Amino acid sequence: MGISIHTTSLPHDDPDASLAFYRDVLGFEVRSDVGQGRMRWITVGPADQPGTSILLAPPAADPGVTEGERRTITETMAKGTYGWILPATPDLDATFEKVQTGDTEVVQEPTEQPYGIRDFAVRDPAGNLIRIQELR
Repeated sequence: MGISIHTTSLPHDDPDASLAFYRDVLGFEVRSDVGQGRMRWITVGPADQPGTSILLAPPAADPGVTEGERRTITETMAKGTYGWILPATPDLDATFEKVQTGDTEVVQEPTEQPYGIRDFAVRDPAGNLIRIQELR
């Protein structure tokens, strides 16, 4: 049984800022951009990995989400605890330098973790934690 990761989802509260981060700062290609205003679903991914994507989506667009759930989503996004991903790169230092050129919140500079991974962490414009690991 061959299961692969095709698409994962992260919330956004400002599609233009999220698009700029993932396209211009991380260098992902835009695969689709549908909707309008704040109700946009944007699919991005690494150009050399056409089978793997991130869907940037409005977090409370589902009509089944209650007002209380919307409030919880908004609060957890503001704290940066709602969504996160773990991409990887063979050149962590160069990637960190590039990410710093944008208006990016750095959470942790490149660090050798006690569990054997070297990585750094930033937040995207929606507050999602992006912890980029070094491929070894």
